Amino acid sequence: METKKKLTHTFYQNLGKLFYAIAASDNKVRKAEFDKLKQLVKSQWLDMDPIVDDFGTDAAYEIEIVFDWLNTQNTLDVDACFDDFVAYKNEQPHLFTTEGRALILKTAHAIADAFSGINKSELIILAKLDIELKK
Repeated sequence: METKKKLTHTFYQNLGKLFYAIAASDNKVRKAEFDKLKQLVKSQWLDMDPIVDDFGTDAAYEIEIVFDWLNTQNTLDVDACFDDFVAYKNEQPHLFTTEGRALILKTAHAIADAFSGINKSELIILAKLDIELKK
């Protein structure tokens, strides 16, 4: 019997950083990218874990909240956001199941593809993500 790993608020916050890094890798976050993220949070991420915040809201919405907050802070470093995600993944590898890694890649690719297809800078960060998730 497989036990489901309980995800944490920090897990979702780090996903917000990662998905922001994907969208901002070309130095511009477009509305279509954020809209795609919101759509995928609702259709895919809400079912990952039953964890909720103090107000009864599904913790997966923290992905959107962190993404949006980072987007309004025009001084944040995309590389730092990606590196924060990788550091968290390395500290908590048990949270990154096969299903979870697949959904992370699916979401990252969908965000990158949401506006005029995947460009060179997005392709580079997607390749780095793919390598990290295979470790």
